[in-house]
Amino acid sequence: MKPVDAVPYEFVAFPEAEMQARAQAFYAMLKTRHSIRDFADRPVPLDVLETCVKTAVSAPSGANQQPWHFVIVTDASVKHQIRLAAEAEERAFYNERASQAWLDALAPLGTDADKSFIDRAPCLIVIFAQSYGMGEDGERIKHYYAQESVGIATGFLIAALHHAGLACLTHTPSPMNFLSEILNRPPNERAFINLVVGYPAEHATVPTHALYEKHLHDVMSHR
Repeated sequence: MKPVDAVPYEFVAFPEAEMQARAQAFYAMLKTRHSIRDFADRPVPLDVLETCVKTAVSAPSGANQQPWHFVIVTDASVKHQIRLAAEAEERAFYNERASQAWLDALAPLGTDADKSFIDRAPCLIVIFAQSYGMGEDGERIKHYYAQESVGIATGFLIAALHHAGLACLTHTPSPMNFLSEILNRPPNERAFINLVVGYPAEHATVPTHALYEKHLHDVMSHR
């Protein structure tokens, strides 16, 4: 590896027993996370949201180009615009675009074109992926592995929100061009995911189908 300007890595090592205890505690915490669609009408502290986004921004990215932008939406009128546009796309999906196999896969989750949770939830975090950046001279700077990088950052964000005591829903209508238009984002950004965030309503439920988890031996191997 060629020498570069660098600083010491501040790493904290733990005894093996503590490593396992920490790993188990983190697993137990995240295992209770589920997507919900029933949100309470209760504001979320903005500083908590911003700290969770800071966690997402700490994620690794291709060439450390950090090809992402996070828009926190709490304005009711803007959320409603997003809901109306999302429902238009979702109706087209359920009635025209989706194959029967896709609809059959979604059936156990009970989803449909109604996205009223966008109005009810106190907050949306709309995540955009930047296909390229802009230099100070206006020159385009290609971003590498943008989708993969934003996906990792989104995982960090979901974990941080759950750890902070908030619930969320990954909402991915297709196409999502309306999010760029409503939120006035530049042409180098494309909506990656609409994360609906808030507190669960008292009557919130999780579909039984969502509790299914593949066995570890089905998704992991050793060589």
